[in-house]
Amino acid sequence: MLLDVALPLSLAFIMFSLGYGLTFADFGRVLAVPKAALAGMVLQIVVVPLVAYLGLQLFDLPPALAFGVMILAFCPGGVTSNILTKLAGGTVALSITLTAVVSLLSVLTVPVLVGWAAKTFLGDGAETINVTAIAVSMFAITTVPVLLGLLIRFLAEDFASRSEALVSNIALVLFVVIVVAALATNWGLFVENIARLGPLLVALNAVLLVLGMVVARVIGLGGADGICISIEMGVQNAALGITVAGLVAQVGGIPEFAVPAAVYGITMYIVTIPGMFLLRKVFHEA
Repeated sequence: MLLDVALPLSLAFIMFSLGYGLTFADFGRVLAVPKAALAGMVLQIVVVPLVAYLGLQLFDLPPALAFGVMILAFCPGGVTSNILTKLAGGTVALSITLTAVVSLLSVLTVPVLVGWAAKTFLGDGAETINVTAIAVSMFAITTVPVLLGLLIRFLAEDFASRSEALVSNIALVLFVVIVVAALATNWGLFVENIARLGPLLVALNAVLLVLGMVVARVIGLGGADGICISIEMGVQNAALGITVAGLVAQVGGIPEFAVPAAVYGITMYIVTIPGMFLLRKVFHEA
């Protein structure tokens, strides 16, 4: 099926665009600003799934959609988080570093966490999940494209700088296409569950944005770092969530597990864009 080929290829190009905008120096910032980088990584990898899990205890969702919410929560920050961080006055270098590092680590974290979530939310109805196969597939469609983009940037920096905007725009279009395709494929399921799914996703987004700023202040980070970490927590890689859902379901097309990621791919901007400016105002005046 065309969609089964187009979806991973589109995600691979989106991840390639992330690597295309990176330099090896970006990864060195993990050591240069260890507190901010470590805090951002822990919040993204540990706290985001924890908040999602707690949120699911308060909202009554069908098991498949609850599992889909957890898949979304396991994903790293979205590729547009760097742009939003810049617009909001956050630390762009930290945003780039967190997006890149957590995206690479997701090859290890996402398959293991998905296996746990399937048993927890689907129970006996869960299909046997091949964690190794998911890890290999994620490596092929996320890590390899990032490293390829990074390598091209290193070998042909002038060319990469000139074409970076074009590559980013193509990636943005592909992201929109993935989200629209996921919603269109599961439109009936979306309409049936949006009243229950929407409030949870909006609340999750808002809590993550606020939590990122609060934790940053508590551990002594500046407002710009707080904005960055807040956005990295609130903006998830919905395209990756949709793709992982397909890898788990092992069926043609886009499965119902992907619906939360598809919906969040839209609502996260509706919540995050006004939210980040409000947070900047509140915390800068505090």
